[in-house]
Amino acid sequence: MLIRSSRTLSYTRAWLRTPNDFVEDEVTLDRDGVPVLATLVRPRAHTQDLPAWVVMHGITRPGRAHGQLVRFTRALAHAGIATIVPEVPEWRDLELAPGLSAPSIAAAIRWLRGSNVVRDEPVGVVGFSFGAPHAIGAWSDPHLRDEIGVACGFGGYCSIRHTFHFMMTGQHDAGHGTAHLRADPYGRWIVAANYLPSVPGHEDAIDVAEALRTLAQHAGDVGAASWDPLYDPTIDELRATIAEERRSLFDLFAPNSGAAVADAAAAAMGEQLEEAARRAEPAIDPTNALAEVRGAVHLLHGRKDHLIPYSESERLAAALQAGDPRLTVTRLFGHSAQDPFPLFASIVEVPRLARALGAVLNAL
Repeated sequence: MLIRSSRTLSYTRAWLRTPNDFVEDEVTLDRDGVPVLATLVRPRAHTQDLPAWVVMHGITRPGRAHGQLVRFTRALAHAGIATIVPEVPEWRDLELAPGLSAPSIAAAIRWLRGSNVVRDEPVGVVGFSFGAPHAIGAWSDPHLRDEIGVACGFGGYCSIRHTFHFMMTGQHDAGHGTAHLRADPYGRWIVAANYLPSVPGHEDAIDVAEALRTLAQHAGDVGAASWDPLYDPTIDELRATIAEERRSLFDLFAPNSGAAVADAAAAAMGEQLEEAARRAEPAIDPTNALAEVRGAVHLLHGRKDHLIPYSESERLAAALQAGDPRLTVTRLFGHSAQDPFPLFASIVEVPRLARALGAVLNAL
């Protein structure tokens, strides 16, 4: 128990102030014949026999260099844990390609097994955002079933129908009713960039899809919240490149910061995009894989998450019917800028998050 408490305390201290007692190396993995880069982070004072986690980033331009992810892995190193973060170049290009998760995890585990750095025992897998359900679902892969000992997902989705609906309308399930939260437009930009030309009647909307991809890439490179007015000039410039008859379609996804989106049209488009996504990439629905996962899965989600609502982690927990899901919903983090909350709420929130992170850190 003392060792477990010490690891949690070490991680927390390192998260609050950047540690310098880690080694960070770039290595090359073989992902089914495709060389991909990965970042290995480990404690400076140890060279072998470490517990290890494979960490999957989300659909993000920085990829494995995302600031919060880097901070996370360095804090883990301070707590005595090695991590390896495979790059998924396709995800950095904002392609929704769920099938790359299991091969990336397998490649990382093969590298770890030949490194003499980590223990010869099952590793943990962590997934962030889009990477979360597919990192967890990789545990159902027959080739990985004995290689993984625990899984963790931060801010993941489960139902593409409900996720796309939220991204288009800001509506999601909350308790026994429907809640509304300002949806981060970054999500609908990416979804449309991938699937809009596959929606019947919008096959010619390639210009809209590519403009939205460019906008999402720009937002990912800049790093400011996607609803910030600083993007309005870029939105106007991209809108001017689109055929006039399709500009109203572009407006449905990317109005200027002060404009509203029509809920009825947005909700209908969310349903059409979901159907297109299922046709184009059936694996984007993770529920079949999740139903085959057997083992401890830790789920953490921000209560005021503006990109993927916390109700999706509740659905993830329900989908893990053969496993052992443990869900923590907190106001202390999320994808986008966080809404302010009373200071006294920290009295409840901080210990809750500390307990959840402690369970994750000591799972191996």
